[in-house]
Amino acid sequence: QVQLVESGGGLVQAGGSLRLSCAASDRTFSIYRVGWFRQAPGKEREFVAAITWTSRNTYYADSVKGRFTISRDNAKNTVYMQMNSLKPEDTAVYYCAAASKISSYSDSATYGYWGQGTQVTVSS
Repeated sequence: QVQLVESGGGLVQAGGSLRLSCAASDRTFSIYRVGWFRQAPGKEREFVAAITWTSRNTYYADSVKGRFTISRDNAKNTVYMQMNSLKPEDTAVYYCAAASKISSYSDSATYGYWGQGTQVTVSS
């Protein structure tokens, strides 16, 4: 059973940056595919970014491409997401999720493990 804990959220002005972290409790996390999703008030959860277990491939939603970068350090059982040029529309609770097998990186139903979420608020 993999437990995920997100951190790094907070309040930032538009144009600012934040780095989210997703730490896993299990050392087998290194073979898990990991994704970041977000959910704004009144909206459905949406895909943000994902990374393969080797870091060979990364995937991004069009809305964050060029601004967000996902990476991982398997030695630390941690996945990161660097968020730059933040916009008010990036305001949401951000969740990391993990799966040992993936059918679609952007499909939240594919992921079996989820963190509790971290709030990101971008002021204008």
